[in-house]
Amino acid sequence: MPGSRGRPDPDERGRAYEAARAYFSAQAEQRCEGNCTQAYRDEVPGFLDKWARHLKRWPEKPRAPADRPADSPETREAIGRLRDAEPTFSADAQAIERENKDKHGGWLEGFDHRLKGEDRLREKIAEQLEVEPGMTATEALREVPDGIRYTYCFQPESYTRGYYDIKERFESRGYEMYYSQNWWTNPEYKGINTRWVAPHGERFEVQFHTPDSFHAKHYLTHAAYERIRDPATKRAELRELHTFQREVSSRIQVPDGAVYIPDYKKEGF
Repeated sequence: MPGSRGRPDPDERGRAYEAARAYFSAQAEQRCEGNCTQAYRDEVPGFLDKWARHLKRWPEKPRAPADRPADSPETREAIGRLRDAEPTFSADAQAIERENKDKHGGWLEGFDHRLKGEDRLREKIAEQLEVEPGMTATEALREVPDGIRYTYCFQPESYTRGYYDIKERFESRGYEMYYSQNWWTNPEYKGINTRWVAPHGERFEVQFHTPDSFHAKHYLTHAAYERIRDPATKRAELRELHTFQREVSSRIQVPDGAVYIPDYKKEGF
């Protein structure tokens, strides 16, 4: 057939898609076993099928290779300081986990991915410098709140007490929370995101989730969120993406008292 040379075999492409989907589904369902509430866990296979149908309607477009952001000695130095500080923050985060577990059963999730890669940090710095060219690289990096991120999970019955306990333990070690956003009343995302500053100015993020809300964010809605943020996503798909996020979030149990944890933003940050 003229012009068909080099085209991927549709059957082979379909088999690869189904294999990838099966692997992803197995990973998502396995991570939910034994942690998520039964009501949420029962819905996971249906959500995975719904997302697979969405991908068939709106196939993922191949991404052009990203240009490596411009580097500079100042950028390398700023990133180096953050990476040098991370082991101290992480040791404190793990000590806090141990202390909290005895009282409220909290645990760290995704700890292996606590630090953004250097290329991604360079990209973030470059993006910030485009917005505010007069900034230094160090100042730009301080506008990246999740260069280091920790996530604590609690069962719903322990969530609210666990949140306050973790907060107090970070503060007792000299860290200051300068921002907190409570998303438990949001229809498309559940959890609490907080931002912290260390005594020498480095910043990091701490998220608070239940097993359901962490699983939803990490395994079900993350790809939808990335597409929503993409300015190239068409309006028709955006409607489906928002609907999908709302459906997933509606099945997450809201912990007692979680909606009353206040938002906070310190002036000057």
